[in-house]
Amino acid sequence: MSQRRIAVLAHEKFPGGAKTALGVMRYSDDETVAVIDRDTAGDRVADHETTVPDAPIVDSFDAVEGAVDALLIGIAPIGGGFDDSWRSDVVAALEQGVDVVAGLHYFLSEDEEFAALAAEHGAELHDVRKPHPGIGVAEGRSADIDAEVVLTVGTDCSVGKMTATCELVDTAQKMGIDAGFIPTGQTGIMIAGWGNPVDRVVSDFTAGAVEEMLLEKGDEYDVLFVEGQGSIIHPAYSAVTCGILHGAMADKLVLCHEAGREVVHGYEETVLPPVSEYVDLYESLAAPVHETEVVGGAINTSQIETDDSATAAVEEYADEIGGTATDPIRFGCEELVEELVGEFK
Repeated sequence: MSQRRIAVLAHEKFPGGAKTALGVMRYSDDETVAVIDRDTAGDRVADHETTVPDAPIVDSFDAVEGAVDALLIGIAPIGGGFDDSWRSDVVAALEQGVDVVAGLHYFLSEDEEFAALAAEHGAELHDVRKPHPGIGVAEGRSADIDAEVVLTVGTDCSVGKMTATCELVDTAQKMGIDAGFIPTGQTGIMIAGWGNPVDRVVSDFTAGAVEEMLLEKGDEYDVLFVEGQGSIIHPAYSAVTCGILHGAMADKLVLCHEAGREVVHGYEETVLPPVSEYVDLYESLAAPVHETEVVGGAINTSQIETDDSATAAVEEYADEIGGTATDPIRFGCEELVEELVGEFK
């Protein structure tokens, strides 16, 4: 996918509530020319987040300077709805002939106003969460591919599974390992330029959506890292997690967690079980379809101030899961990659 100049919409959510924005800014080939956030307009990205390229923050699409190829909606709210306060920015982009990319369950292409403006001004509406119609039921064939399959799983949603997956792929490639990325969510699809949005397919086809991608890429790489979604204990998203787990038939698992997280994000009445329990949960649930094991873990320590305290959190997490652990953003993940797939170097 060729590099585009993009503006990223993140009203009232940048950076903490705009994980799609951060993921695309950190890992895609696109150049972010501006972040649109009415709350922090006038600042720069570097004032709030130093792990992604810097850019100005403006209050509207009309305030973006220079040519723009696409407006990307960088917020992924619970339920994937469209906030009507974003409408003026989408309209402004379309009126200038700028494409709009969204990863919502609300499809912009089915919005009458947006569809009419896009047609009038020669812009395109890209709903990356719209699955293609050919996805079917899994046939249990993912284990037949030549590639080693590693799946990221989580203690909750929004703990860093997509980030960990991208970091593992990038690190493995730098270590000389022929590694590929299997995107299963809107942010991963925006980064990679392809993929199946598994949380949008018919539930019977969730495993099939993952299997389809693995069969497509299985002969092209030595190792495939599959982006996980949700959590097996999540009150709303556990079905997607199970579908990916069974569809991927992964050889190894990486358990992702956020330091200090005690309750399910957005479902605060649901308390997270001890981290050690997740190891048995994921391994036992996977076993009847394809035996696997939690080999290591990725822990998000972004809310911990000092490196010493973060190191202590990583060490405690490693003890809890009984494997190699790291914060891949803060400390890198070479040791974890070596443990997972070092034989392919």
